[in-house]
Amino acid sequence: MQSIFGTDGIRGRFNKEITYSLAYKVGYALGSNLENNNPILIGRDTRISGDILLQAITKGINESGKKFINLGICPTPAIPFLIKQENLSSGIMISASHNPPEYNGIKIFDHNGQKITKNFESKIQKIIEESKQNISIPTKVVSLKTNKDLMDIYIKSLIQTMGGESLSGLRIILDTCYGSATTCAKKIFQSLGADVRVINNSKNGLKINMNCGSTNLEPLKKALRESPADMGFSFDGDADRVIGIDSKGNVLDGDHILFLWGRELMEQKILTNNLLISTQMANLGFENSWKKIGGILYRTDVGDKYVHDAIKKKRAVLGGEQSGHILSKINNFSGDGILTALQISKYCKKKNINLNDWLKSSFEPFPQKLTNIKLDFNINKLNPKNKILIDESIKNFQAIYSDNCRVYIRPSGTEPVMRVLVEAKNHKKVHSLSSEITNKLFLEIDKITN
Repeated sequence: MQSIFGTDGIRGRFNKEITYSLAYKVGYALGSNLENNNPILIGRDTRISGDILLQAITKGINESGKKFINLGICPTPAIPFLIKQENLSSGIMISASHNPPEYNGIKIFDHNGQKITKNFESKIQKIIEESKQNISIPTKVVSLKTNKDLMDIYIKSLIQTMGGESLSGLRIILDTCYGSATTCAKKIFQSLGADVRVINNSKNGLKINMNCGSTNLEPLKKALRESPADMGFSFDGDADRVIGIDSKGNVLDGDHILFLWGRELMEQKILTNNLLISTQMANLGFENSWKKIGGILYRTDVGDKYVHDAIKKKRAVLGGEQSGHILSKINNFSGDGILTALQISKYCKKKNINLNDWLKSSFEPFPQKLTNIKLDFNINKLNPKNKILIDESIKNFQAIYSDNCRVYIRPSGTEPVMRVLVEAKNHKKVHSLSSEITNKLFLEIDKITN
């Protein structure tokens, strides 16, 4: 059996890759592998399938002899924060992050609030593989009580990261994309004095991430045109990432956030060795500009857990991904879109500068094009022989096209797609190379797998 775990837990389409039976087995396997008898914390985003998977996981936990606490609909970062805060044994977030509504997923955290290790994933997988029974969805669903007090603790922790700074006078628009941010983003910004307008703010699991949120910025840009504001922030389905938009409609992605936030920490002399952690997707313009001001950029594989591990290993304090997944060791140390949006807002207010001018002071990005080659299968779950052949093809493509540009190719860990990033000094070259590489690579993959 191929591993059920990808780059960010277990993920797939509900009732296909992610079933009630699988979720039950995950809950049972997790509970069975825990030596600590403290409760397991569980949360979810707004997806319709979330409640069914919650029922399955909690049933499995109960039958393993362990207890759980249901946080209900919440941002993913609330789970790792509260695990550490309340000394819990582990945690589960039921979410497919930025994926469409038909997807769902299971993210598992250990007693330190960190994503579980490969070794622990293997232990869970072993128990699942040994279980031959198929657990059916029950006809009667039991309503589970949610713990609202814990959610309040998480909200207070975000407000405390502001260090007493007010956002009074700032006009801010938030796109909560019908997901987890609907639970608290508006409340937090308003409590800090900001003039807040929110779009896509209902807990609608059928609309989560659909034509909105951090992967589709048009609704937020439109809202800023129709109702001018100082800035806007767009979250993804589980609120662990965010993308900003300034008053002129310019995009503040994860690279820009890291540069600006990092520069503030550098000036405060609390950025260890002037080091930032990012991934292979980080823009060359960002890296070059960061080096010019005396900084060091360390690249990891794509995935927040790799960024997290590098921050620990390198003793850095800040890292993240271009997608808006930012980790601050001096704050909650997990990707938290609301926390990130608060910090950007705080610095703008403190420096008495609008986001547009602050963004201009960062860097000019190299033209980049990211293309997704859609596949009929998940490459990470291919047989080993074909997987090796595709990996070799990727290396060859990256080597061939390495002159005067940067090419980075990787299979998605969450979707059946191959991602192809092409970066060069001008748009024309980027677009021509991107078309050439994606066409050739698609044919190569097709030849290997058929």
